[in-house]
Amino acid sequence: MKSKIKYIVPFAILTVVFMLYEFSCFRSGDSSLFGDIGQSPLRKEAESAQAVEIQNTFRKIFNLYKDRVVFITTEQVVRVQQNPFFDDPFLRDFFGRGDGGRRTEKRRGLGSGFIISEDGYVCTNHHVVAGVDSVTVGINEKNYKAVVVGSDERTDIALLKINSSQKLKPVYLGDSDKVQVGDWAVAIGNPFGLDRTFTVGVVSAIGRRDVDFMGGSHIQTDASINPGNSGGPLINIYGEVIGINRMIYSQTGGYMGIGFAIPINTARSILEQLKLHKKIKRGFIGVSIAQITEEYAQELGLKTNEGAFVGEVIQGSPAERSGVRVGDIILKINDKDIATYKDLLKIVGEMSVGQTLKLSVWRQRKMITLNVKVGERPD
Repeated sequence: MKSKIKYIVPFAILTVVFMLYEFSCFRSGDSSLFGDIGQSPLRKEAESAQAVEIQNTFRKIFNLYKDRVVFITTEQVVRVQQNPFFDDPFLRDFFGRGDGGRRTEKRRGLGSGFIISEDGYVCTNHHVVAGVDSVTVGINEKNYKAVVVGSDERTDIALLKINSSQKLKPVYLGDSDKVQVGDWAVAIGNPFGLDRTFTVGVVSAIGRRDVDFMGGSHIQTDASINPGNSGGPLINIYGEVIGINRMIYSQTGGYMGIGFAIPINTARSILEQLKLHKKIKRGFIGVSIAQITEEYAQELGLKTNEGAFVGEVIQGSPAERSGVRVGDIILKINDKDIATYKDLLKIVGEMSVGQTLKLSVWRQRKMITLNVKVGERPD
């Protein structure tokens, strides 16, 4: 074997030398068959100190948020079947196992969150704390028992409260309406229990509504997000939270380059309501709506199929009292265009109970205006 190695290595070296020589022959000369012979105008910019400045900014973001992002641990006591042998009533009685061989065990869950007030309010996802028996919030290696103040399954947002003898450091909230595709995006969280993991990417898309059966808007990012990141912040280059990391698209359960975050502007009103009422009082006008086809829109005298088709009006609802009818097409709310029925769901759902909406409705080939007072969605 040793003799073979002696022969193979020199031959490999000669081959590489020949290849390099051959390549240099092709590269000799000043002319080029393909491409611009000049330097890229971006080369000097790329070689400048801007890249280092961005790196320093990332470091500053981490240092700013390392004590503002929290590690969440949950416990849930569940009853499990120990042995199907004891399912038989006779055997249960014979062996004195009246519980059917059932036992309890504690299941642990992991997630992320971030501090939103000095007095201990913490934001995370609903699915992180839903149905659990206890929640622990870890901040810089200190653990605090947390109380779930309120939780909303529809938007997947939960508000926790912890008591600390010291003032805590809340995050800085940005404006998710100003987020654009291509913006820097930073995720900090606890994937697989690895606390304060920092990943960087960009905003891949905005206004994603087809990833949630309720039509909620999401920010899409390619910043690495994995199980355990849920509830953590998505941060812009200015060190402001623009979203709450919620879920990933994956065929394996791990990161595949597509993650989704709840816009922070959506979360603001939800968190405020959870603090005040411990639940969400959603707007309700009492209609069942759907998207119309282009063919049917043409039959109704509309140029496009935008708007929300009213398929049902609930008896006694605000919509019925205001004169909304089956077959109406709601094209605008408060002069804001309704492109799809999901736009109407979002707008009405975010409206305060008691607020009056101006509906621009297409009926019998003409536009009419109806005023509807928003009611509270029944449980």
